[in-house]
Amino acid sequence: MKNLKSALTWSVGILIFTLFYSTDAFARKGDAPKLTDPEIASVAVTANQIDVDYAVIAAKKSKDAVVLRFAKTMKDDHTAVIKQATELAKKLGVTPKTNAVTKSLLDGAKKESATLNSKAGKEFNKAYINNEVAYHEAVISTVETVLIPQTQNKELKAFLEKVMPSLKMHLEHAKKVQSELK
Repeated sequence: MKNLKSALTWSVGILIFTLFYSTDAFARKGDAPKLTDPEIASVAVTANQIDVDYAVIAAKKSKDAVVLRFAKTMKDDHTAVIKQATELAKKLGVTPKTNAVTKSLLDGAKKESATLNSKAGKEFNKAYINNEVAYHEAVISTVETVLIPQTQNKELKAFLEKVMPSLKMHLEHAKKVQSELK
């Protein structure tokens, strides 16, 4: 049990470190990476796709009805955000541009996906939900402290601001499921 907690703490820590290292940690020091609107669009789409990918893993691995409902909500909601973001980018003539933050997010997601895929049963459910709590906390912080302040286009900024209540609702939902699994 102690090893499981250590492994879980380590994997969630890696994901949080990756996300914060890429953006929020810099913002707190005053040296956040300067991102253009196309780079911000890439980060936003990538962060949402990563959560869709985690939900797909949960749908395959979990048998818990609460976890499966949560995963379906994450997949549906984040897929809708990707669609809206893609449509807005197209309307604005902004092509999302891969950047160091996007690459860092994808590297962290690859590691976390491998960790999640290595687990089963209750161990998987807890790992998935703990990751969702940590991931949403990191994403919320990054959107608030880096992406919104650096966005130049008013419509893109408004879109990011519009998404914030949903992200916060997802976090609260994840915390509720997390408490039910304990």
